[in-house]
Amino acid sequence: MRRPLRLPKPLPRPRRPRLPRTRAGRRRLVRAVVAGCVLALLPATWLRLTTGDRLRTTSDAPRTDVAVVFGAGLWDGEPSPYLAHRLDTAATLYRERKVKVVLVTGDNSREDYDEPDAMRTYLTRHGVPDVRIVSDYAGFDTWDSCVRARKIFGVDRAVLISQDFHIRRAVALCEAAGVDSYGVGVADKRDVTWYYGETRELLAAGKAALDVVFRPDPRFLGPKETGVAAALAGGG
Repeated sequence: MRRPLRLPKPLPRPRRPRLPRTRAGRRRLVRAVVAGCVLALLPATWLRLTTGDRLRTTSDAPRTDVAVVFGAGLWDGEPSPYLAHRLDTAATLYRERKVKVVLVTGDNSREDYDEPDAMRTYLTRHGVPDVRIVSDYAGFDTWDSCVRARKIFGVDRAVLISQDFHIRRAVALCEAAGVDSYGVGVADKRDVTWYYGETRELLAAGKAALDVVFRPDPRFLGPKETGVAAALAGGG
C-alpha cells in the first residue's frame, strides 16, 4: 500500500509588533523613539558645533607645513574618483605654496592593496615632487591616521583634505589627537556614493565620539619616523 502523501506544515505567520493600547503607553513609545533619535544625532551635532570655525576652501586655507590626505579607496590600483579629487586639492595647495609637504595616509594591510603608494604616484604625476610626499602605510581609519600623524610623524599643525561629508570628523579627531587642524572639504556631485558617505557619517560620528572619550591606540603604532622632517628640509 502506498503511504499517504504528507503535505509540509505551513510556516507560522510572523507576529506583528503590537502598539500599546493605552494612551499613556503610546506616549511612552513616542518619547522613547524621540529620545533614540536625539541620542543618534548628538554626535553629528557635536561635530558640527566644534568644527565650524575650522573649515576652509583652497582659496582661504592657511599656510602651513603639512597637508594630510586621507585614503578613499582604489579602483584597479588607481585612486578612486573621490580620492583623486582629494589629491587634486592637495596638489593645488602645494602649487600655490600653501603647504610644503603632503602626508598621504591610507591602507596597506594587503600586498595587493596599497593606497599610499598609489596616492604618491598620482601626486607626482600632478606636479608634487616625490621628495615632498610622505607615506603613512597604517592609516586604517581616521582616528589611526590622526594619532599616527602626531605621534609617529611629529605633525602638530596641518591642513586636512577630504570630502565635505567627512572633513568635520577628520578635523575633530585630529584636534583630539593633538594636531592643530584646518579642514578643506572637497565638494563632489550628489551621486549614490555621496549619499552613502553622508549617511555613513551619522554612524561614524558615534564612533568618533567614543574615540575622543577613550582615545584607543591605533591598530599599529610602531616607531617614530623622520619622513616629514626630512621632507621639510628638502632631503626626501
